[in-house]
Amino acid sequence: MAKNFSHRDSDSSGTSRTKFDYEPEREHDELNHAADYSTRQASMSAADRLRRNINAKLANPLARLSHATLMDKGAKYAAEHQIGGKEDIRAFQMGACLAQDPSKYDTVQGLTPEELRVLRNEVTNRWSQPKLMYIVIILCSTCAAVQGMDEAVVNGGQLFYKPQFGIDGRDHRSTGLTGLLNAAPYLCCATIGCWLTVPFNNIFGRRGTIFITCLFSALACFWQGFVNTWWHMFIARFFLGFGIGPKSATVPIYAAETTPPAIRGALVMQWQMWTAFGIMLGYVSDLAFYKVADRPGIVGLNWRLMMASAMLPAIVVLCFVFFCPESPRWYMSKGRHNKAYESMCKLRYLKVQAARDAFYMHTLLEAESEIELGRNKVVELIAVPRNRRAALASEIVMFMQQFCGVNVIAYYSSQIFLDGGFTPISALSASLGFGIVNWVFAIPAVYTIDTFGRRNLLLATFPLMALFMFFTGFSFLIPQKTARTACIAVGIYLFGVCYSPGEGPVPFTYSAEAYPLYVRAYGMSLATATTWLFNFVLSITWPSLSTAFTPQGGFAWYAAWNIVGFFLVLLFMPETKGKTLEELDQVFSVPTHVHAAYGLRQIPYFIKRYLLGQHVEPERLYEPEDTSDGDVGYDYDPEKPITG
Repeated sequence: MAKNFSHRDSDSSGTSRTKFDYEPEREHDELNHAADYSTRQASMSAADRLRRNINAKLANPLARLSHATLMDKGAKYAAEHQIGGKEDIRAFQMGACLAQDPSKYDTVQGLTPEELRVLRNEVTNRWSQPKLMYIVIILCSTCAAVQGMDEAVVNGGQLFYKPQFGIDGRDHRSTGLTGLLNAAPYLCCATIGCWLTVPFNNIFGRRGTIFITCLFSALACFWQGFVNTWWHMFIARFFLGFGIGPKSATVPIYAAETTPPAIRGALVMQWQMWTAFGIMLGYVSDLAFYKVADRPGIVGLNWRLMMASAMLPAIVVLCFVFFCPESPRWYMSKGRHNKAYESMCKLRYLKVQAARDAFYMHTLLEAESEIELGRNKVVELIAVPRNRRAALASEIVMFMQQFCGVNVIAYYSSQIFLDGGFTPISALSASLGFGIVNWVFAIPAVYTIDTFGRRNLLLATFPLMALFMFFTGFSFLIPQKTARTACIAVGIYLFGVCYSPGEGPVPFTYSAEAYPLYVRAYGMSLATATTWLFNFVLSITWPSLSTAFTPQGGFAWYAAWNIVGFFLVLLFMPETKGKTLEELDQVFSVPTHVHAAYGLRQIPYFIKRYLLGQHVEPERLYEPEDTSDGDVGYDYDPEKPITG
């Protein structure tokens, strides 16, 4: 029997309503493990009802409004902000109706045949976009490649600058400084860079922030090619963090604010894919400059060219970022509605499309500005159980993205292959192989993440990543050189095959959708800071860890963390695939201990169904809430009874 975490009670007026059984003050005892489950009745507090009302408003502020009301609102908005002439006012009248539900364009009266054709094509062929929209997509993809290349060129460069700086030994000083130089950008990101995102965006806008951060990246990469001491390299790479941190947060925001909803999710996914492409380019650069000989007066020209080459994609971004329009939402946040509409018109085929998206953006900003819960949103993030459970799941996947061990390979694979018996040129070639695997297998993730689900992907890939980490580590014990090097490469490549569709794309996608909208910015800030912090921890510790524990112990350490990650996901990470904001509220309203018990019960279910071939019905932890007694929409007042 499926568990249903909703029940009905009656208020003083006798009106029936649907409520969650789980709330901050009174959580249920764990349900019986038998087929039947019982729940204790509990009333939803006024604060909880207010939060749900807020989520409903932010999910669609235009819900339950008539087309006549929407047309009036659209016309008033255009007139109030002096946007265009009669044609533009008509566009906002039509656009306001379309904004309520873009998929129901055929129910809006007054659209021309050409407008209907374009709107229909937008639904049936989502990648049919204006040329300028594709330039924006190329910009965002190139920015991701900038980031990947910034991270990867050090993989090969360190093979050559360590002897020049006198830190190529196995002593504590050498391994510590090697880790520090690799980790310097991420130290900057976690402590300073990420926290500059908001002021940079407020002052310079999205395009300006992208330009400044890519300028930082280009200058820092160029700077790295001229250093002669380890501390000078540390300063240059620390400065690189000012380019990586704010850019990693700003580019996805810019993509989300300029692209239509139909392709928005795919672009978020492509950030990971093109970052992997940039990492591959970094390995290509390492291999390309390997045999460059020193010139008179220049020592280490090969590694200097490797480190400086990462500036090239940043220069490409600098050259064409201002050919793209500024984010319409940023213009609106500054009160420049006319400029926001002009910017949106450049990114859409028709004015009704631009008016639709601009009007909805304005309405959403208005709804957000009206939200006042009387508590600090950071406190809300931790104190409210629904938000706290989302934060727990988000932090688990963000932490495990680093502690699955992928960046040990991304930053140190050439040294790992050298330790396994490869020659330097073979080590760089093998690293390039990992880069190709990492990028190629990130491409199907655009499909698999919405087909198999976030949780299922992680549950399937964590055990495999642990297996291949163990395989890689113990391959170092093989005495025969050819077999040893082959097994090390195979283990690392297979790990990449599992990582790319799983822990690669899932963390940022999951974190972006798990939080309620009113605290999402704070939740994402926490998630971003977490991933950079543990990136720093992993980068700085690997040289010392692999020296103290040997490579076998180092890989076994991260293999064990993958096993831990499997159980953390099993117990504490609900599935979010394909769920609306209201359904996510229900999912994260299930108490942590109940979801953990459900996760444990999935183990015997899996054994019976997939290993023993028995016909066993899957257990459903939650059912869709019954909303037949009333729709919780934009006009819902939590203090008034819901009438059917």
